[in-house]
Formats: sequence, structure tokens, C-alpha cells
Amino acid sequence: EMLISKKIAQLLHLKVGDDLRMYFIAENLTRGRKFVISGIYSTGLAEFDEMYVLGDIRHIRKLNGWAENQASGVEILVSDFSKLDETTNEVYELTGYELNAQTIKQLYPQIFDWVEIQDVNVIIILILMVLVSAITIISTLLILILEHTRNIGLLKALGASNASIRRIFIMASLYIAFYGLLWGNLLGLGLICFQSETGFLPLPEESYFMSSVPVSIGWFEIIAINVGVMIISTLLMLIPSMIVRFISPVRALRFE
Repeated sequence: EMLISKKIAQLLHLKVGDDLRMYFIAENLTRGRKFVISGIYSTGLAEFDEMYVLGDIRHIRKLNGWAENQASGVEILVSDFSKLDETTNEVYELTGYELNAQTIKQLYPQIFDWVEIQDVNVIIILILMVLVSAITIISTLLILILEHTRNIGLLKALGASNASIRRIFIMASLYIAFYGLLWGNLLGLGLICFQSETGFLPLPEESYFMSSVPVSIGWFEIIAINVGVMIISTLLMLIPSMIVRFISPVRALRFE
């Protein structure tokens, strides 16, 4: 029995349960074997789907006359991907010059180049979002101050300090920012859960190596972003709130 990819099944017009005859060529000797297709897989990676079939290694050992502990290659999984190169060097030193050790990055560089491009895009999008949010926050606070200029003048005439008035506007803006984050988190987490369950946002496999947008919830990242947004929002609000210092009570009470 063996597994073939969806791509190969479509090219050869095969389905589960069909027979597939394969030919193994080694040292000018051709040997044919018949297999039954027990399943069809799809990784979304053209490099895999066009080249690989999955079967029992005992067939290869029997054809090549290998012992039970022999194989043409061994795959090693690392628990910490950041130590991939370090682990590869250690394996290379243990195996000696007769064998070679390669990382998945060396075998499939195009996939990791694509991932790095996506990471750069994410950084650019985040920077643009921060800039837009900063402009929105500053503009909102300026509008609030201008709309309440007469009230500011009245508070100053009654003896309120600049710091206390600034604090009022900053708290009002933070209240708006908090509810914006609350609804944004609820909507974002809802969409992530819905995408995780249904995969309603598709992707072309030939371009993105996957059939739908992959999602996962990182609680640490979510908390860090929310805290960071509140801190940045507070710092940004300090700039326009400085205008309160320059509002004269007499002129403010005459302001229309």
C-alpha cells in the first residue's frame, strides 16, 4: 500500500483502492512492483506533491538488500527551531565525512524566503497602523479640547489647574481608546475562531503553499499589544493636551 498526492492522483486519474505499478531503477536494473493506493494527501507544497509518494520503508529495504537498521536518510525534529543550525553542526560532526547533514532551510530555501517576505509585510502593516492610530488619537483629543474651550476657560476661572484639566481630557480619551480595544479584541478573536473552525478565507495553494489563511491565538502577544497600545495612547495624548496651558480664561469664555 502507499499514499500518493492529490496532484499525482489527478495527473494519473487514480483514486483510493486503485492499483499503481512503480518501477525502481538502480545499477541499470529495473524492477517493477504493484502497490494499492490506500490514501491521497495534499500538503499544498508543489515541491512535495509533485515528487513524493509515501509507503512502507520495508519495500525499499527489500529491493535494495538493506538491513533492518538501514535507510537512505533520517529526519531529526528539533524542539527549538532557533537552534536549528547549531543542532545541524552537532549532527554533522557526529556522522563524519561520509554522510551529510542538511537543514530544512537548505533543502527548501524558497519556502523560508517566502515566510521572511510575509514577516516584513506584517511589520510594515503594523507600522502603518500605529501611525494612523497616532494621528487619529491626536486629532480626537484636539477636537475634544476645541469643542470644550469655553468649559476649559470656566474651569480655570473657578480655580482648576492646568494639570487637572489635562487629566480630564486624557481620561476621556483613554475611555474611548479602551472601548475601541475591547470591541476590536472581541471582533478580532471572533474572526480568528471562526476562521480556525471553518477556513472561510481561502488562499491559492500554488502561491501561498496552503489552502486557507492559517490562524492561531497567542495570548501573550494579545496582552502585550493591548498594554502597548494603552501606553502609546497615553503618551500621544500628552502632546495635544499641552494646549490647555495656553488657553486664557477670559478669551475662552468669549470663544464661540
